[in-house]
Amino acid sequence: MKKWIALCIAGCLGVVSCSSNPEQQSAVLTQTVLVNSWQQSNSDTHFNQPYIDVDEWRSEPVRHRYIHGGFTGTDTRFSLYFPPAAQYEGRFFQYITPVPDSETLSQGSSGADDKIGFSIASGAYFIETNGGGRNATAMPRSGIDPTIGAYRANAAVAQFSRVIAQALYQSGRPYGYAFGGSGGGYRTIGGMENTHGVWDGAVPFVIGSPMAIPNVFTVRMYAMRVLGDTLAQIADAVDVGGGDPYAGLSDEQRRAFDEVTNMGFPLQAWPVYPSLGLHGFAVLYPGILAADPGYFQDFWTKPGYEGYRAPASLLNARVQHKTSVKALLSVKEVQDLLAEHQPGTAKNLADTAWKSLQDNRAVALQLAAVPAKSSLGLDMQVLSGPASGQYVPAIQLKGDIVVLGFGREKLVEQMQAGDEILLDNGNFLAAQTYHRHQVPGDEYPAWDQFRDTDGKPRYPQRPMILGPHFTMAAAGTVPQGKFGGKMILVENLFDTEAYPWQGDWYRQRVVEHLGENTDQQFRLWFTDRANHNDHSKQAYPRHTVSYIGVLQQALRDVSAWVEQGIAPARTTRYSIRNGQVIVPDNADQRHGIQPTIGLNANGGERAVISAGDDVALIATVDVPSGAGTLVSAAWDLDGSGQYAIPAEIANPDDGPTVVSLIHRYTEPGTHFAVLRVASQREGDSETPFARIYNLARVRIVVR
Repeated sequence: MKKWIALCIAGCLGVVSCSSNPEQQSAVLTQTVLVNSWQQSNSDTHFNQPYIDVDEWRSEPVRHRYIHGGFTGTDTRFSLYFPPAAQYEGRFFQYITPVPDSETLSQGSSGADDKIGFSIASGAYFIETNGGGRNATAMPRSGIDPTIGAYRANAAVAQFSRVIAQALYQSGRPYGYAFGGSGGGYRTIGGMENTHGVWDGAVPFVIGSPMAIPNVFTVRMYAMRVLGDTLAQIADAVDVGGGDPYAGLSDEQRRAFDEVTNMGFPLQAWPVYPSLGLHGFAVLYPGILAADPGYFQDFWTKPGYEGYRAPASLLNARVQHKTSVKALLSVKEVQDLLAEHQPGTAKNLADTAWKSLQDNRAVALQLAAVPAKSSLGLDMQVLSGPASGQYVPAIQLKGDIVVLGFGREKLVEQMQAGDEILLDNGNFLAAQTYHRHQVPGDEYPAWDQFRDTDGKPRYPQRPMILGPHFTMAAAGTVPQGKFGGKMILVENLFDTEAYPWQGDWYRQRVVEHLGENTDQQFRLWFTDRANHNDHSKQAYPRHTVSYIGVLQQALRDVSAWVEQGIAPARTTRYSIRNGQVIVPDNADQRHGIQPTIGLNANGGERAVISAGDDVALIATVDVPSGAGTLVSAAWDLDGSGQYAIPAEIANPDDGPTVVSLIHRYTEPGTHFAVLRVASQREGDSETPFARIYNLARVRIVVR
């Protein structure tokens, strides 16, 4: 049995403190008292026996009391990070991961990414869990109860943390706020809609709709294949001062470009196309294959499917590559490949797996010959040797190395050099138009392009629409817009994974439920120039900004809304046209909390100059009323993404801030000048927290 550790301060529950220093107080609390205190407030018998196995003070990233534990008879684990009493204001922030993950993810983070430090700086203790453990990850037809990983494990920890907090601080019930993105956004909403009295407010972010999976991935994969070598031209055309994205496209490519645009892929986000790949689809593919295996044959054999009378582009993309295994590769030899994180998967899986594998254990294959064509996804069939007949997806093919993913180590162990294999991408090509055969109801106008004039689907439809089943596996239920408490939903206009219109889909469900009272409980903020991942470090820093500061301010604002009745900034004003979310240029017209920038070069978004000429860069920066003040502005003129040239901020008494610079370009070619700014509610230029970023670009063509 695990050791039960005391959680109590002087006089708490009749237990005597063992220290006169409030930060060091700790005493032995009997199992009976601890369990009884919990069971008085707990209604979920699955989480009936809590325990604590670590209770200690730590100094990093800031001073806090760290408590780790779980629930006996379950795989649920949790980490709690309590501030010193003088910093505690009676609330907690709880991070909900995209899928059940590690309860120690936030340890070691710094700067804006430091959830522990941010929470404590906001008067809150911080909670993270493993969401019920790896075995709580539910897929359609997996037989796993989705409610445990979706919200029940997180809810049990939230409620048990209150028992601990009330003992530690001798205080009343703490307010509680959940936040999570992507799959964690589903799970955050699932928790709000399916529990009562657990969370008082929430900040879900970058959510999809119940039709997101797998369709946002399939349409993107399709467009990338068909558009192929034209993607660079498209990326340049949609960038500031560009041209016509349709220039030079074939009829098939034009149709593919329209298809992905109307489905909601952000038009202005194409400059990040080099980083787009399978992403979360690699995790979803086995579930699709299990739920609808007949599709992958019908695609190639039945009328109405793209593969029946396949266009040349599809036939040319087909890979059926027979080769042999040149060598088996060990953990040490491929650790850089295997350590890469796939969005939508548990971030700790690689680290956890490496702990159980020895460096000399074979986990991947080196091929004798590689396919001549690249492909977004391949299946591998073993043709000879002890593993003959086994058929599995190849998660990664990099160069001549095939990685089958964790859990496939036993298959690799059965193989040896010389074994023959077949790599085939037929199923992955079929999946690229799966969304055409998944037409939902008319509340999803992105699918109108696949309906005829009578509103009926133009393509054969599959027996089951899979999206809601995947959503239910993540959220426990399909979101309905019915919740108690307050909510600020954060969506991003450059999101290449969760297309922006899906935030509006959920807002419409909330309106159906709350009607004219919607503004009393709900906000939707769109963040410009932000993509999907919630990291401060950007893969494309000259195109996108971090939205972590928006999340942090949203958490502070939702807590003020609940606890003090202070209403947050209004929902972003927007419209949706052909799958694209459009917002006003002016900050006060746009609403939300993000500053806006109007930047020009010699008076326009594109300037043509001669080498050695000066160009005048002038920006007008506007912070929405009540959203704080501008605290930083910096230029990137050399393409480094470093923003090494600070801009002088001269705040006028009223009106927007004007930032200007004269720069001389001497090298012929196309250059981009980029200005990045940040505002902060309290005007604190030193804190890394709640800094709200935006950027603007102009094109300078030097002859």
